[in-house]
Order: sequence, then C-alpha cells, then structure tokens
Amino acid sequence: MEDAETRTTAPEPGHVAFGPAFQIDPEEQLATRAAWLYFVSGLTQAQIGKKLGLNRTRVNRLLAQARDQGLVQINITGRLASCVALEEQLKKQYGLDEATVVPTPPSQELIPQVIATAAGAALAERLKDGMSVGVGWGRTLRLSIQSVPRRALNQLSVVSLLGGLTRGSAMNPHETASHLADLVGAQCYYVAAPALTDTESTRNVLMSQPMLREVFDKGEKVDLAFLSVGELSHNCTMTRVGLVTRSEVDDLQRAGAVGDIAAHWIDVEGRLVNHPLNSRVVALNPGKLRDIPCVVIASGGKTKSAALRGVLKGGMCDVLITDEQTAAAILAMESK
Repeated sequence: MEDAETRTTAPEPGHVAFGPAFQIDPEEQLATRAAWLYFVSGLTQAQIGKKLGLNRTRVNRLLAQARDQGLVQINITGRLASCVALEEQLKKQYGLDEATVVPTPPSQELIPQVIATAAGAALAERLKDGMSVGVGWGRTLRLSIQSVPRRALNQLSVVSLLGGLTRGSAMNPHETASHLADLVGAQCYYVAAPALTDTESTRNVLMSQPMLREVFDKGEKVDLAFLSVGELSHNCTMTRVGLVTRSEVDDLQRAGAVGDIAAHWIDVEGRLVNHPLNSRVVALNPGKLRDIPCVVIASGGKTKSAALRGVLKGGMCDVLITDEQTAAAILAMESK
C-alpha cells in the first residue's frame, strides 16, 4: 500500500466552507482519520484498530475506501469535522487568517512530525518569487522544511530571525535558514552572533554593529515569518541545547513565563516577562511580528498550549498550524 501513488504528506491548507459543507459523512471522517494515522503517523493497522476500536479487517476496508474515494492522493484531502470546528473557533477567537488543525497522534513524540508535514505544505504553498522569508528555529521547523519540495524561485531571500548556537546542532537557526534557502535557491542572511549573550551590555554592543543591524532590519521587513513556539520545562529545547539552566527555568516560571517565541520568554497573555534573559537575547523582538504581513506559527503538544495561547493573545500569529488536542486545550483556557 505504500507505493509512490499512495504516500501522503499533509492536508492541503486552504479555506474550508463552514455551513452545509461542514456536514461531513461519519464514514468519510472515520476513513480520513484512519488514513492519517496510517500514512502520516506511521501506525500499523493493528494499532489503528486499537485506537479507533475497530478490528483489523475494518481498518483495511477503511484504508481501501480512502484510496477509492480519493481521500488519499498526494495529500489527505478529507477533512475531519472535529478539526474543522476547532479551526473555525481558533480563527474567530483570535482573529486568525487561517488555522490548520491536524489529528493528534497517539504518542506525544509524534506530534512535531505530523504538524511539520502540514506546515511544510503550508509554507511551500506561500513561497513566491521576490519574497523575503524570516525563519525561526526548533525541531518542528526543521522537520517542516524537510517537507518543502526543492524548486528554484527568483529573487527570494531567507532571513534568520535570531542568533545561532555556539555548537553544532540540527536545530541551529543557521542550519534551518540555510536549508530552506538551499531548497528554493534563495539568498540567506544570518545573524552572526549567539542567540543568548553573557550580559545585557554584550548584547547591546552586538546589536549596535552595522552587520547585525542590517540583518534585523531585513527581518523586520520580511513578507512572511515562519516560527515555532517553545515550552518552558527542565527538559525543553532551550535547556537541551545549553542556552538555559534548570535554575533559570525555575526563575522564569516564578516570573510568569510559560514559553518562548523567537527566544523571548512570554507569559500566557503574550507579554514579555521581566527577566534578565530577555535582555540578553539576540533575536527579533516578538512585538515586531505584529507588523509582518503573514506570520505562520507551527507548534503543538500539551506542554506548549499555554505558550501558544500567549502568542495568539499577543497578536503575533496570522496562520496557526497545530494538533487537535492542543487546539482544544488553548480554547479551553479562554472558557476558564
């Protein structure tokens, strides 16, 4: 079943009619969910059967139905009613231009991959000749860019929106920006400085340098920004790459931080928290995101719902790509 004609990548982003078209056939919805779990999440038919409460024969028939009805082509074209409803609620609640909600896989470890598949398709669709694209960092973004097809675009530039790591890492902002630039034949602009300096004064000296000022000026003027959101925990990406210590995590939590956007720590309302780390960051200030025409945020997982809610409340997102459980958790915060 996994030949070239049946491999899937992501649901094609686009506008969904909300009304009569919202009434999705339950059988189609079940077939779509089974197809997503099989082709994108990589579950076996037995695992899908256990998750959906079906026997293996029934799962096999649903997958066949998904192919026969055209739900599985290059993309999964069927829409889940539950995901569509969450998309519409997110757009209404936060004034988003677009929201894409994908089914949550059974393992939290698979969430970055399924979101990245959808995010890569969303980014590829928006890339045009003559654009400038600002890029953040993180595992989800790295995986997303792996899903962007290689094609040559004219006069496209890619700008890294934050400084780099002092040691090699697949999640290094420089690597993320350069990979995207290579895929589309773009000119790439890096921030030739660490993402976090030792003191505020060092940061101020670096930010005053013409070379860095030029890159950040370009970052503020990009047509599209592609970012992810980080959680705040003792095992978050920031601690794993050595940017933040465990004691600093505790301090940030006491200051009200729930996560980061562009390496800046924010609270659940999207405000920068009063903490020394925020004065040492070499990155685009999140407040500048509000002036960028299109900001795409791709992130999910139960540990990131508070940070995502902060980004949405702070008006720093135009297009959100997340998973079903995270979307529901974000909206539940509003009801409280």
